[in-house]
Amino acid sequence: MPVQSMKEIPTIETRARLRTWLTICYTLFIMYASLSPFTGWRDQGLDFAEVLDMPLRLTYTTFDALANLLSYLPLGLVAGLALRSRFGAVASVISALCMGVALSTCMEYLQMYLPTRNSSNMDLLSNSAGTLTGALLAVSMTSKTWLVAKLTYWRNNLFLHGKEMDFGLALLALWIFGQINPSLPMLGNVFIDEVAHQPFVKLPPSPFDWWESAAVTLNLLMLGTLMLTLLRAQRNIVTALMVVLSAVAVVKFFAAALLLKSWALLLWINSEAMLGILLGMLLLLAVLKLPRATAIIFGAAAAIFYSTIVNSVLESSKPSAAASVYHWHYGHLLTYNGLAQTIALAFPMLLLFHLWQVRKV
Repeated sequence: MPVQSMKEIPTIETRARLRTWLTICYTLFIMYASLSPFTGWRDQGLDFAEVLDMPLRLTYTTFDALANLLSYLPLGLVAGLALRSRFGAVASVISALCMGVALSTCMEYLQMYLPTRNSSNMDLLSNSAGTLTGALLAVSMTSKTWLVAKLTYWRNNLFLHGKEMDFGLALLALWIFGQINPSLPMLGNVFIDEVAHQPFVKLPPSPFDWWESAAVTLNLLMLGTLMLTLLRAQRNIVTALMVVLSAVAVVKFFAAALLLKSWALLLWINSEAMLGILLGMLLLLAVLKLPRATAIIFGAAAAIFYSTIVNSVLESSKPSAAASVYHWHYGHLLTYNGLAQTIALAFPMLLLFHLWQVRKV
């Protein structure tokens, strides 16, 4: 085998592995979004064949169709990219589409047993259309060899290789996905629950929550530790961290402008978050001066303390608490809030697993 081809094998394996992790993560997201709140299961006397045979657009809106299409488009994209690493363009598109159709069919079938959810043939059609669109986009992206070469060069020079690193990058993507929710403070996990806003009426100031600020500090330390395990050069950690935080802030702002009421546009930039980020950056700079193994131990301790605080100290904040700050009260938003909360709770445990895996790398 030519030397160049042998060098390309690890890169191909890494691409396929990372894309597979992303596909698994997004499939779990679809399942969560489709079946939450996972309670009240019972037979409602529905027949799935009748659901598929219902008149199209029955109690259906353009918003529903667009939301479902956009929800399944990333699934088609990551699945198409994962399959394209191993198969041809046509086979990748067909396989990704079959995966999306099968997943959507299973979700629509199970929703028949959830009184709070509605099964619909239009859901199935829009979900399938989203998967197909994403798969076609994936094939189109991989056909642009200059783009693939540029991304591969960037990936190889910035991040370490290995299955543990691929899991870590997927974990980073999961953290970002949960944090861009505009009804969560920056790096926070307690939903904004402002009371109904009255024009020209100033709300009484809320007491400063030191525990919430501590949770933000620990969240930043966890993210910094994750970066430490992924990046080739330790000197790039702070820069990469600032890029990620800036990207999250920008997306958060635009999501808030789109989804939140005008008076709630900047509620996610609260004093607890700002103090927590400042303290977190100072602590992280100190931790990064320690040996890598010691820094990883500090990151693991931060994950344990973070889990303790959010589960035992901070007041419980339900996803529905933020309903008053949204323009719309669609179930999609409530589901996304629930998913963001689940990610915030699961991230420390997943990070501990990752740190255990890379402790000797």
